[in-house]
Amino acid sequence: MANTASKTRPKHLQLTAIRLPLPGIVSILHRVSGAGLFLCLPLLLWLFATSLGSPESFDTFRSVVGHPLAKLLLLGLMWAYLHHFCAGIRFLMLDLNKGTDLPAARKSSVAVLVVSLTLTVILGVKLW
Repeated sequence: MANTASKTRPKHLQLTAIRLPLPGIVSILHRVSGAGLFLCLPLLLWLFATSLGSPESFDTFRSVVGHPLAKLLLLGLMWAYLHHFCAGIRFLMLDLNKGTDLPAARKSSVAVLVVSLTLTVILGVKLW
């Protein structure tokens, strides 16, 4: 009996065939943004320390942050922070049993994406 059941089960998971709902995508992006922020924390701390050290180190900070690739990285980190913050508020509300039904969960997922991307664009314009 166990032999026939194992023959009908898939051998591998097709990740491209899975259609994840929007709340699931927001949840995964929350984890990815948190991991990205954690992994880039030494860089951010170094930039912060460099900006406060001395006038010469501030010039080093300005030259590093002035590079287009650094600006792109900072823009990505800005999105990661804003998305992680907005999704964290959403998850806190879900923990309080607010918005747990499916339509409200979808609306809050859309709100997280719209707010985080809008704030990223607004702050990104100031960064460039």
